[in-house]
Amino acid sequence: MRLSRYFLPVLKETPSEAQIVSHRLMLRAGMIKQASAGIYSWLPLGFKVLRKLENIVHEEQMRAGHIPMLMPTLQSADLWRESGRYDDYGEEMLRIKDRQGRDMLYGPTNEELITDIFRAHVGSYKDLPLTLYHIQWKFRDEIRPRFGVMRGREFLMKDGYNFDVSKEAALHAYNRHLVTYLRTYERMGLQAIPMRADSGPIGGDDTHEFLVLAETGESEVFYDSAITDLKFGDRQLDFDSVEECRAVLDEFTSRYARTDETHDEALFNQVPEERRRMARGIEVGQIFYFGTKYSESLGATVQTPDGKSVPVHMGSHGIGVSRLVGAIIEASHDDKGIIWPEGVTPFHVGIVNLKQGDAEADAACEALYKSVTALGLDPLYDDRNERAGGKFATMDLIGLPWRITVGPRGLKNGVVELTSRRTGVSEELPPEQAVEKLAQIYAQYHTAS
Repeated sequence: MRLSRYFLPVLKETPSEAQIVSHRLMLRAGMIKQASAGIYSWLPLGFKVLRKLENIVHEEQMRAGHIPMLMPTLQSADLWRESGRYDDYGEEMLRIKDRQGRDMLYGPTNEELITDIFRAHVGSYKDLPLTLYHIQWKFRDEIRPRFGVMRGREFLMKDGYNFDVSKEAALHAYNRHLVTYLRTYERMGLQAIPMRADSGPIGGDDTHEFLVLAETGESEVFYDSAITDLKFGDRQLDFDSVEECRAVLDEFTSRYARTDETHDEALFNQVPEERRRMARGIEVGQIFYFGTKYSESLGATVQTPDGKSVPVHMGSHGIGVSRLVGAIIEASHDDKGIIWPEGVTPFHVGIVNLKQGDAEADAACEALYKSVTALGLDPLYDDRNERAGGKFATMDLIGLPWRITVGPRGLKNGVVELTSRRTGVSEELPPEQAVEKLAQIYAQYHTAS
């Protein structure tokens, strides 16, 4: 993409309503614009990142054998009355009536709707196990929406639902989801720690939240610092193996890590003092096993081999896709702007022409643009007739991980400058070597998927 043809409404000043780093930088980098309190339009740069994250989530869910679908944003209140949650959910649920006077709601979650789909089409244990998921916009009418996309009213979420014939099978689905989440977050350049959590209005006894450590996190967390040394990495795993999935859960949950809602001071004090940590965390996902809570109330049963009809065991598993954009920025920025991890960057490299209109510089930038594009990478070429300082400031603000700077002086020596946004380290290379280095850097992100 050429910046002269792109819609990137960057701001020089920080809007007064922005209280945290991610909100400030998303507004300044032209990623979002507030439509009303807690509701945002996603502008082209923000939308590119959102789609990158969504694609990673899809890839990891399907890798585990989970099946994508799509459910509506509006739901009938009748299903929620049937489950008993319509009146219990509280004022966060946006309740509306259609033109026929029927009670409807803008879905905050989808347990009732997916259970209704299941009970209409599945009746035998032979159809299990089954995990269905979708990525869809949700709405919760927060009393005080704030922090931009971190605590908005409208948000994009992946929610998945497993159906199993027994508790043991459902707990395997729980463990399998934990593995997929570890892979998902690491591909996004994040360390999200699974922490024992409270189930809230979803219900159930087994639940873990995934939290990214950040000063602006809404939750107080307590953890053993040894957990931050754990990495899932590129290990291969059989998702059908109960033992392999259980081993990963044991590895990543055996050390103390809890939110303030489930914190146990006595257990925490058993952690060696030098490893006890208190911090704040941003929730980016949660997994639940809640047994037959919904299947019993909604009549979702299957017939077992001996002819008995039993309610299915269920769990639900969410990832806050739009919230992740803010979480990544909170975890990866400096005083100049955003620093995108390579796996989620909106553009793979920025090309800066220091002397637009100079025949040699223009030609070199065009050649670089074509070479990078030919690799299957997505460059952003700043071809505007602007001062170099302004071009550098824009690139730093929007946070592309790599920048190639092209100017007449370097070209006389046959080189361009390749700069890492994260480290600030630059090196002068012939243009073809700079492109080759980018190819090597991004090859690992292509193979990771």
